[in-house]
Amino acid sequence: MSTEGTEIPPGIQKILRRFATLTPDLTRQALVQYANKLPPLPERFQGLDRSDYAVHECQTPVAIYPEVVDGKMYYYADVPQGAPTIRALLAMIFEAVNGQPPETVSRIPADFVRQVMDKLGLGTREIGLNAMVERLRRAARSAEGQAASSSP
Repeated sequence: MSTEGTEIPPGIQKILRRFATLTPDLTRQALVQYANKLPPLPERFQGLDRSDYAVHECQTPVAIYPEVVDGKMYYYADVPQGAPTIRALLAMIFEAVNGQPPETVSRIPADFVRQVMDKLGLGTREIGLNAMVERLRRAARSAEGQAASSSP
């Protein structure tokens, strides 16, 4: 599996392989499990202006907080408990990319949301879900740019 000539990150490959084999009912069950794995927003982000991190393309009030620690990306999100699909998507991506170099996020396939959610008929939600993935990519590109500009 590859995208744009680069290898898909192993954690993302694992998710795509898993969801490719699931029936719609098992897909729903897996999403519920992932939704319950999304950790609460760390306290250090709670005082920040949420609007700076909001994903405006999503109908649900979602805020994604990126962080770079020792050259590795970490993402956190503030998502209502009543939005299990969003919580699940973010939890699975965070599990796959947190603690990885920023370029890992840029290698998430463009059709990742469709591959994971297609069996559930979530076409109307795809714009907002893809916007969240794009927000992750933008944060990773920004981190890559900052790292490059601070290199000797």
